Amino acid sequence: ALMVLMAQMGSFVPARAARIGVVDRIFTRIGASDDLASGQSTFMGEMQEVAELLKHATSRSLLILDEIGRGTSTYDGMSIARAVLEWCADPKRLGAKTLFATHYHELTVLEGELPGVKNFNIAARKKKDEILFLRKIVPGGADRSYGIEVAKLAGIPEKVLKRARTILTELESQSDRPRRESAPQEQMTLGNAREEEVLDALRRSHPDALTPLEAMQLLYELKKTLKGSLNS
Repeated sequence: ALMVLMAQMGSFVPARAARIGVVDRIFTRIGASDDLASGQSTFMGEMQEVAELLKHATSRSLLILDEIGRGTSTYDGMSIARAVLEWCADPKRLGAKTLFATHYHELTVLEGELPGVKNFNIAARKKKDEILFLRKIVPGGADRSYGIEVAKLAGIPEKVLKRARTILTELESQSDRPRRESAPQEQMTLGNAREEEVLDALRRSHPDALTPLEAMQLLYELKKTLKGSLNS
């Protein structure tokens, strides 16, 4: 986005050579913060910015979108992210040049479903528990997130990281395990459904993409969901 802006104003850009198209506007939806003064959550602020973007962007605009939908529940967030991406990519709707960064790996399937959509990821090399980010953009979707490795780089104590790896292994094994088909006479209760919803939210959460406030909000929502199942 900065290179497009610099090139369009006639400035130099940090490249040996560049071919950059002209855009009428640059829209960004990056970062996360609660607006306590006006009583707006991170998610509300995010949605308001996305709404303005979708209202005013044209097919000649450049859109930079980062982690759309992360401020709410997993399914809601992923649904909104996919809908926004489909709208931006579809030439019959908006069809604008869009850079869409996300931790929702499920969205990578859109490369084969929507014309013009291409997946790229940051190349990384993993050796045992060490991770080296190669600072290269390569084609293809990322096969996984590196939240625990980033937490280690940030200085999280090793005992906490060890426990996190154990929990991650348990969650991944539960996610990969085939679901047992219930007998015809069995029926899932409301409490079981809510517990499954909480487990699914934990499996799909990305701690490295959450601010401390968002993490507290997630815990509060999960606790409220579980409390509701117990009351039922």
